[in-house]
Amino acid sequence: MINLIIAWIVTSVSLFIISKIPFLGVEIDKFSTSLWSAIIFGILNATLGAILQFLAFPITFLTLGLFALVVNAAIFALAAAFVTGFTLRNGFLSALFGSIALSIMNSLTYTLLNHLAIV
Repeated sequence: MINLIIAWIVTSVSLFIISKIPFLGVEIDKFSTSLWSAIIFGILNATLGAILQFLAFPITFLTLGLFALVVNAAIFALAAAFVTGFTLRNGFLSALFGSIALSIMNSLTYTLLNHLAIV
């Protein structure tokens, strides 16, 4: 349960930081919106994302894994569509760059937390 809460907080903070980077086109109006966005993104990623990754496996295999970025961007865009206050200024391009930035930010944060022996 603690790991789930840590994942929720890490993703929320990462989303909020990403929204402050102007050239990405990801806009989140307040921190509470990033908390809701992280919940919706996590639910979509665990359910619909797993199904899409399974169905898209042949394409992902042929593109050497690059199509997984498109699936992640689609989940990111869908989360933005469901949450009021979470917008993508440049449409799918913002979703693509936002999902890449979120992956990098979460990876760095979890590496730091593991190094500090928190997670």
